[in-house]
Amino acid sequence: MPEEGEEESRLLLRFAAPCDPALIAKWITYQVINTERQEWRCGHEAAYRYRQREGGLDVPYEHVEPEGAFPLGRWLSDQRRAYRAGTMTGERAAELEELGIVWDTADAGFATNLGAARAYYELHGTLAAPRGATILDTAIGQWLTNVRRPSGLGKDPVRAERRVAQLSAVDPDWNPGALGWTVDWQRHYTYLTQFLAEGARLTAIVPGVTRHGDDIGRWLAIQQRNWDRLNEEQQHRLGTLGVKKAPRARKAAPKTATKSGPRAGGEAFQKGLQALAQYIEREGRLPGRSAVEELPDGPHRVGIWVGNQKARRDKLDQTQRAALAELGIDWATG
Repeated sequence: MPEEGEEESRLLLRFAAPCDPALIAKWITYQVINTERQEWRCGHEAAYRYRQREGGLDVPYEHVEPEGAFPLGRWLSDQRRAYRAGTMTGERAAELEELGIVWDTADAGFATNLGAARAYYELHGTLAAPRGATILDTAIGQWLTNVRRPSGLGKDPVRAERRVAQLSAVDPDWNPGALGWTVDWQRHYTYLTQFLAEGARLTAIVPGVTRHGDDIGRWLAIQQRNWDRLNEEQQHRLGTLGVKKAPRARKAAPKTATKSGPRAGGEAFQKGLQALAQYIEREGRLPGRSAVEELPDGPHRVGIWVGNQKARRDKLDQTQRAALAELGIDWATG
């Protein structure tokens, strides 16, 4: 059967004078309309087949349907563009919605990741996930890192504000950087809070006490020792848990320095120790060999410094070994 308008266009072409531009233009219009209708019908049928086969219309842009080699992914992208521009008819929009089309794929992707974030929070009690954390086959740590970055929630201020509210509903402290501390600090603080809520004594949380692979005891010791480096809110939060600043250590009796190694109070050793403590407090782990830490007097190659101390560990005195062990250097206790 001829398509709608085909018979009329044939008559127009048959009886039109060869040079009649008005009739020729009308015939071309009919042809364009018919082609567009055919493409819509092909696209709708391809979308229907895809949904029946895959259970939804989450179609990659480059996807081509095998039957008829129809570029379904590109076609659906064109339909979303027409919908946003307001050039799509209500009837067509309703047909696509009946098939389950998602008009805003960005919001759909955010919703999927937000669901994974809720699952992570239920397990850990925080959204301060390490960058490599995964859950429900989602790289949730990297996603959270991305959304914390400037414009990570999108350039549309209304959408960004809505997404902030959604994340805050899961975890009010989802973005520790806005509070003045790191993701690692927030995660360790949360785990410490959980230990205490479960009935653990603060004095029992010593180096080696871990939760989800993080050494909470060592982190706690660092917070107490570096109390003055914490901001007011950090001190307040720890203070409500009963954490206090570590008492000032008594000065050890002066010892005769050996010629084979650095003195415990030697400036080079103390600078290295300071850089190491600062790095661990910020990163929550020991530095790699290439790590460099900034101190007021300039950069210190803290990773190489730790390696050098390990190489001369037999020459370190007891005070130096104890200072390193307190920061979590395992070989210093051997």
